[in-house]
Amino acid sequence: MRRQQLIDATLSSVAELGLKATTINSISKRANLSSGIISHYFGCKNGLIEASVRYLLSSLKTELLSSVEDSASSQQRLMLIVEANFSVVQKNAHVTKTWLSFWAESMHDEQLHRLQSVNAKRLYTNLLYSFKALMPKQKAIQAANYSAAMIDGLWLRAVLSKADEFEFSKAEELAKQYVNSLLPSH
Repeated sequence: MRRQQLIDATLSSVAELGLKATTINSISKRANLSSGIISHYFGCKNGLIEASVRYLLSSLKTELLSSVEDSASSQQRLMLIVEANFSVVQKNAHVTKTWLSFWAESMHDEQLHRLQSVNAKRLYTNLLYSFKALMPKQKAIQAANYSAAMIDGLWLRAVLSKADEFEFSKAEELAKQYVNSLLPSH
């Protein structure tokens, strides 16, 4: 319970202050816990930041797994992947600001870069799995790469424009249209 309390406080602090300005004190105050508890559970601020990124990655994975049905066709699965990446969790203001902070810092922090790479690879492999059922392998690889870039780009554009629910819905719809345009039937 305290671990999650600290992760939630970290997400809140990063969303409000940014990653650089987030301190052990800003986190512990938000969590109403002593700053020593962070060392006890996570070792240091970086350990807590890493745990927070892992929590966001896990939430995204859970969102996708909860929406994908075993009976879903490959095309339906592609649409569910898009939806998961534009889900309520992914467009929550605290989450979006935190993702952006982590993405920016991942260029300078090896551990965060590794976690971002895991996230990018997961999106790509989920897309590739479905595309391979619908087209030859080389075309599927290309479609998965293009689709992952389009999903990330549209999500980023919506976030940076401080989008409301309608803008996120438009971005999701554009991503779906794009993925569908890559399918053999088009």
